[in-house]
Amino acid sequence: MKRPLWTPSEERKRDANISRFIARVNQQHNLNIASYAELHRWSVEHITDFWAALWGFAGIISSQPYTQVVDDPKKMPGAKWFAGARLNFAENLLRYRDERTAFIFRGETQTSARMSYAELYDAVARLAKSLRALGVQPGDRVAAYMPNLMETAIAMLASTSIGAVWSSCATDIGAPAALERLGQIEPKVLFTANGYFHKAKKFDSLANAAEIARGIPSLKQVVVVAYTEDAPDIRDIPRAVHYRDFIARESNLEIQFEQLPFDHPVYVMFSSGTTGKPKCLVQGNGVLVGHLREQLLHTDLKRNDTIMYITTCSWMMWNWLLAGLGVGATIVLYDGNPNYPDPNAMWKLIEEEKISIFGCSASYINFLKSQGIAPGEQFDLSSLREISQTGSPLSADGFDYVYRAIKSDVHFNSIAGGTDINGCFVAGTPILPVYAGELQSRALAMQVQAYDEQGKPIYDEQGELVCETASPSMPLYFWDDPDGAKYHRAYFENYPGVWRHGDYIVIHSDTGGVTFYGRSDAVLKPSGVRIGTAEIYNQLEQMPEIADGLAVGQNWQGDQRVILFVKLAPGFALTDELKNKIKKTLREKASPRHVPALILETPDIPYTLNMKKVESAVTNILNGRPVGNRDALINPQSLDYYENILAQLQK
Repeated sequence: MKRPLWTPSEERKRDANISRFIARVNQQHNLNIASYAELHRWSVEHITDFWAALWGFAGIISSQPYTQVVDDPKKMPGAKWFAGARLNFAENLLRYRDERTAFIFRGETQTSARMSYAELYDAVARLAKSLRALGVQPGDRVAAYMPNLMETAIAMLASTSIGAVWSSCATDIGAPAALERLGQIEPKVLFTANGYFHKAKKFDSLANAAEIARGIPSLKQVVVVAYTEDAPDIRDIPRAVHYRDFIARESNLEIQFEQLPFDHPVYVMFSSGTTGKPKCLVQGNGVLVGHLREQLLHTDLKRNDTIMYITTCSWMMWNWLLAGLGVGATIVLYDGNPNYPDPNAMWKLIEEEKISIFGCSASYINFLKSQGIAPGEQFDLSSLREISQTGSPLSADGFDYVYRAIKSDVHFNSIAGGTDINGCFVAGTPILPVYAGELQSRALAMQVQAYDEQGKPIYDEQGELVCETASPSMPLYFWDDPDGAKYHRAYFENYPGVWRHGDYIVIHSDTGGVTFYGRSDAVLKPSGVRIGTAEIYNQLEQMPEIADGLAVGQNWQGDQRVILFVKLAPGFALTDELKNKIKKTLREKASPRHVPALILETPDIPYTLNMKKVESAVTNILNGRPVGNRDALINPQSLDYYENILAQLQK
């Protein structure tokens, strides 16, 4: 019998947004839904009714009502959502104009800055006026190469208020990687900054910005925010102007929110690009309703909350975080290294700013655990009622660590989805218990299943994550994909009419929870038996000798052998004794199939710009295939080691 790590109190359940939503649905549809499982079942069986109820519950602002929720929820790709509605994305995030705090900006070394909802509206109105004066119109693209600043968020809101399409990259990625993304969509305006901070060091990004600007001939203006110094020299950047000179000086302006169809583009997001040129995912107002579903019902975000996620504006969690403006919450924008000056930095910030919902990655939690950090013993975390985690699978021991070392009475909301849908397939639920290693629930209105190799739904066994019905936040289309071939190939080639996401999961029949086992394109198949890499990593996390690991499959003598690369913690060596310990642990705690044929020491492990481990690049190298796009990696030089040992591994 599984024992929960945390069970919400009756008061927490009663006060949750989702409880109010259930009561509303019951009243509107004469139902008697009493549990999350019943609500989820209703939401996937009555998709039209669910999204109509969510539209009303979230208070979506539109100048014209929709005439139809969806034409055919089984049509993938191509389902048409909320036909007839005319609305504006930014208007829905700027519904508040009062003195409540909208943004708190914190950097590694910078003092806290605040902006009220009234000040935010004013700043967006002024910037929107300047963009209109420049000739920005609905459908034009506006891009950013920016740190996580208030000005970045203001630029996004100003652009989308006009109906321009927003896309962003963080300044900590190189110019070639940014150009490969932003250059594809031919933006009219680029917002950038003169630099950024990392571990208290000042990094200049003007040279990169100049290279990007020179590589995008469509640009009419480059707007430069002064961040690391007051008056940066921008003469080398073509068509550049200082942000303070560009933004209109008038105050008390009213924003002219362009009223546009529901499927008008809002964002262009980028795939990781680890298998080739990054794909440009064009997303519409479905992101708005999807984010508000997740924030209101799954995250339980309320107006009096202060929410923060460790993210950059290269990652979809930045877009997700800003949707909290639509709830009226206070959003903390953090720029810099979350472990500077030490691993307690974020917990000090949570204490100081009274953060109630804190978001991070699995790698961040694993790092804290490896360092023996116990924030609950050192800081006042009384304001903290929820920790959200995403990015990659977190082991059961990682869940235990949260409750043991951080806070025993906290909703640990582990979520999973992707840039592709700018949201979640699987999410937390504030009225359900938390079990170690399990995401609490499949997200509402997401008909998620685990498929076996024959394409049949399975429970309590590992299978492919699929979604059998459409969702509003699925991409409208891919950029430069006129016949839809790239879009179809990305998600619908394996199971026609069903979205295959590329993750390997187990759906637990007893709890309804979901465990993730890593990307299915990285699934190992020694002797034809499928193994998720996360099962190996979960065991490595328990070993103090190992800082990180990478498991890949190499085609070998008519089969596949598993090769495990380990990055050792300081002071340790890869001795025969340690190799035997790794093998014994995997054999006993995972299975004999998980025991690698080879264990090798590596100096580094490749990660994407969003800090996701990249097995595919190393798999390609070891199997004699090219690596599509090194610029998609935060540490492309890490691949040199694997290329250098290829000849040795082919003997």
